[in-house]
Amino acid sequence: MGAVVAKQDRIGARVPHEVYETLCHAAELTGATVNQFLVQAALKEAQAVIERNEVLRLSSGEWRWLMDLLDSPPEPNAKLRSALARYIEAKQDDAGSTFSW
Repeated sequence: MGAVVAKQDRIGARVPHEVYETLCHAAELTGATVNQFLVQAALKEAQAVIERNEVLRLSSGEWRWLMDLLDSPPEPNAKLRSALARYIEAKQDDAGSTFSW
């Protein structure tokens, strides 16, 4: 069987010469090519950005508070009951519609 080749895309950037020299120097110090260095640095930063925006971090106290709320939720108040009634009404209106997803 032949080897499976992963699809690769190209990224290009124009930078001032001083920036290029700094990148070259850093890549050389790590034993990587400039392209390898750029991809690793960009990937590391991209993963950090994604984590900051998609991962919720809780302290141990916050975690216990959340688990207690899930185990023993408070009784619904008037606003929640009203919101539920509006939601049920909206769903019923959607069910009678000729348009559906």
